[in-house]
Amino acid sequence: MKELIATSRPVSWVNTAYPFAAAYFLTTGRIDWLLIVGTLFFLFPYNLAMYGINDVFDYESDLLNPRKGGAEGAVVSRSRHRGILIASAVTCIPFVLVLLAAGSLTANLVLVLSLAAVLAYSAPKLRFKERPFIDSATSSIHFVSPALYALVLGDAVFTPGLWALLAGYFLWGAASQAFGSVQDILPDREAGIGSVGTVLGTRTTVVGSAVTYLGAGVLMLATAWPGPLAALLTLPYAHNALRFARLDDGSSDAANAGWRRFLWLNYVTGFLVTMLLIWYAVLR
Repeated sequence: MKELIATSRPVSWVNTAYPFAAAYFLTTGRIDWLLIVGTLFFLFPYNLAMYGINDVFDYESDLLNPRKGGAEGAVVSRSRHRGILIASAVTCIPFVLVLLAAGSLTANLVLVLSLAAVLAYSAPKLRFKERPFIDSATSSIHFVSPALYALVLGDAVFTPGLWALLAGYFLWGAASQAFGSVQDILPDREAGIGSVGTVLGTRTTVVGSAVTYLGAGVLMLATAWPGPLAALLTLPYAHNALRFARLDDGSSDAANAGWRRFLWLNYVTGFLVTMLLIWYAVLR
């Protein structure tokens, strides 16, 4: 069990469970069994599937990557791979069946597409993570789709401001994946893996991710008050990325310091976003 928990990246659980829970609660205004089941699903089973499939089919390349083996990615022996895949299916299926039974056709479609993105990112033959630009988009879908699913499940009214929020969240996710790819440029190239980082190179990817973060901030200006204040929260991310704009490909691994900063920055940002959501709920 300890191995499965490590594979699921506990540091990232909040990144999928929180968007679902917040979106569902703000949409429905209630704490019910669907909120609990959905939050639990996006807390552990969803992450076990997402990262477990990734770790199994990235095993050879992860052996070449010096940052793998801890919070940033487990390296599990090949003998455990089958067990991880089985555990991913066994933990997901009961939750998915319950959610499908409770949801509308549209909600179920969003859930299926979310799970398809999880599979397509790392599974053989599909391997979206090796398709530059598609890799960033698919990774972002992993984190935006729980929120979108919650909104549809709760029968939210999709206003222009809500679409702007989702689009901004998507750009934030894409920028984060692109910035994260920089630290892996050398091991990815050695393993023959394509990514937005290996194609664009260190400097272009870093600057591009910073610009995309700022684009997310601009979109937040179109949301309902106090949503526009969230535009300020994109600035630390852009600054964090731009600190590494002078790196060349040979020193791209130094961007790992920025990635580690990104991980704790998410918790600070999450707290501030929570304050904004409470403010929004009070104003409604």
